[in-house]
Amino acid sequence: MIVDCAVYEQGHRRDGRLTIDEAGRASREGEAFVWLGLLEPTEEEFESIARQFDLHELAVEDAIKAHQRPKVELYDDTLFVVLKTARYVDSEEVIEIGEVMLFVHPGFIVTVRHGEADLAAVRARIEGRPDLLCHGSGMALYAILDHVVDGYEVTAQGVDDDIQEVERQVFSEERVNPVERIYKLEREVLDFHAAVSPLEPAVDAIVRGHYEVVPDELREYFRDVHDHLRRVSRRIGDFRELLGSALHANLTQVSVRQNEDMRKISAWVAILAVPTMVAGLYGMNFEHMPELKWRFGYPAVLVLIAVICAVLYRRFKRAGWL
Repeated sequence: MIVDCAVYEQGHRRDGRLTIDEAGRASREGEAFVWLGLLEPTEEEFESIARQFDLHELAVEDAIKAHQRPKVELYDDTLFVVLKTARYVDSEEVIEIGEVMLFVHPGFIVTVRHGEADLAAVRARIEGRPDLLCHGSGMALYAILDHVVDGYEVTAQGVDDDIQEVERQVFSEERVNPVERIYKLEREVLDFHAAVSPLEPAVDAIVRGHYEVVPDELREYFRDVHDHLRRVSRRIGDFRELLGSALHANLTQVSVRQNEDMRKISAWVAILAVPTMVAGLYGMNFEHMPELKWRFGYPAVLVLIAVICAVLYRRFKRAGWL
């Protein structure tokens, strides 16, 4: 359950790993903060941590059950943040959504991960910047937010590439119908939008200084994250419009191709109706029929049929039906 647990003092990590009791005592020292990382804990496993760090029961319930919408809430002096991570699997054209819950307090930050949400790289990167880490747990919050939003931009680029492929398919000369692919991408974009959109006002509240756990020195960093988040949100809106336009264009293309096929079928039916009609007449076995006793009657009828069919073919060709 515990991925990593460390104490950071004046921007540097203390040596050694801590037990939960030691981490709880260190979080109350005042000069340092504890960063505790958890992976999909059960209710029983999380109970001692919640008791040690005095976490609010409602926030604990959300962290254990997961499947929460992105949000920022304040419980006493602890900030509870829910983030959705996103990773685009290009081979399957799906967006894998993970979840990270953060309990941020001046003396600690507890991260609870569910699904695809690896934060090891974030911890390693921020430990290399003691000048920033000395600002406390608020800086760890920024680093995690920045990592998640960077993942959004990578995911958005992957979706953008596939949407461009779909547009090329729709307007290509090949007779393809990518409607299933369009609907699938539309569904993934909707899930992506649900993960990103609610986070924008939450980060804006942090930027505006609504929470004391984030010092004033860090607001410009959160402002940068907010700008990136707004850019991704606008791209997602553009994706939905592009997919809607691609679907409409594809349906129009299908309708046009069906009309072309129907014209071709109708033209060939009209041409083939001539020999069918003539052959039907001569197959009635009447005694008195035109040119029945004439030696050249048979080839004359064949020539007449060929001429009529050729004239009809030329007319349909000029009209664009063939």
